[in-house]
Amino acid sequence: MALFPLSRRALMGAAVSTGILPSRLLAQAARPILAGTYAQEGGTGLVRLEASTRGWTAARAPASIRNASFGVRSDATGLRYLVDEQAQGALGIYSRDLKQVETRPTLGADPCHVALSADGRRLAVANYSSGSIALWQLDAKTGLPLGEAQRVVHQGSGPDRARQAGAHAHWVGFAARDSVLHSVDLGADAIFAHRLAPGSGEVAETTIAYRAQAGSGPRHLARHPRLPIAFLVAELANTVTILRTQADGTFQARGIVSTLPKGFQGASAAAHIAINRAGNRLYVSNRGHNSIAVFAIAGDGGLARLQHVDCGGNWPRMFLLLEGRGEMLVANQRSGDVACLRIGSDGRLGAAATPNVRVPGVAYLTL
Repeated sequence: MALFPLSRRALMGAAVSTGILPSRLLAQAARPILAGTYAQEGGTGLVRLEASTRGWTAARAPASIRNASFGVRSDATGLRYLVDEQAQGALGIYSRDLKQVETRPTLGADPCHVALSADGRRLAVANYSSGSIALWQLDAKTGLPLGEAQRVVHQGSGPDRARQAGAHAHWVGFAARDSVLHSVDLGADAIFAHRLAPGSGEVAETTIAYRAQAGSGPRHLARHPRLPIAFLVAELANTVTILRTQADGTFQARGIVSTLPKGFQGASAAAHIAINRAGNRLYVSNRGHNSIAVFAIAGDGGLARLQHVDCGGNWPRMFLLLEGRGEMLVANQRSGDVACLRIGSDGRLGAAATPNVRVPGVAYLTL
């Protein structure tokens, strides 16, 4: 069982650097993290990572929760919605203690992302291999689906015939007071806008919200917490596009920056993207270069690259910001471990602590 060494002295130092009282920091140390894993890569289920003043440990996993590559949790009901990423895609619904409540087909192959509307009445899933989305209407009290999902298939392709022969939905998210569902499609080089009917909540119309650069392979979108700005990470081009959000649900590009350092010539694929709570730092993971890129976000949404830090393993598919602890946990898929990087008071990252926590097939991290 691996440990991240984290002494009481280190906790006190983190408290000073982040402005958090030691008592609050110690309380946060007891909160578990869940790590989703791929079964075909040795994953044993949904692994629980537990923290203490001594560090992180990997506990036993509910083996029934397989291939959980992404999920969301409802604050209102406590339900957790996890996708089962395989050819016969499924959505698992679980209680607070991770007991299965329901399972539903996603009407597509390899679901890889899920989003819950702000009002808790709709749930959407992106089916990667099928290039489609599934949209459920939820019961406001129970959080359970009302009937079958609505399926919408994306249309489009890109110049990279190995990766873009057809549409590949990779991310979904609600906007405009839940009246629009955006979906990012790697194969179609586009962000789609699915406009939802006021009464039924179903998709009434689908248009292109943003046409990305041909062959760039957009993967995920991160919205700024306050500015009318969103950041689009492109997996194939290894770039972040700064987008200005429009009232009609469309986007306008304001600039593009590379996620890789100047002069890098190897193969790499950008993956996860996230913004800190203050809205002044953007983080992107690079698989291949095996790094986390850190950008400063200006007052107008512009980006300036601050640093690249080694991810502590191989193929950083996702990372989780734990700002209360002053840490970033990184899911290194191919090395099968989770690394811990210190977040400084300025948002910069320190080197990965050792040893990593062994989690074979790790793909997803969540509170």
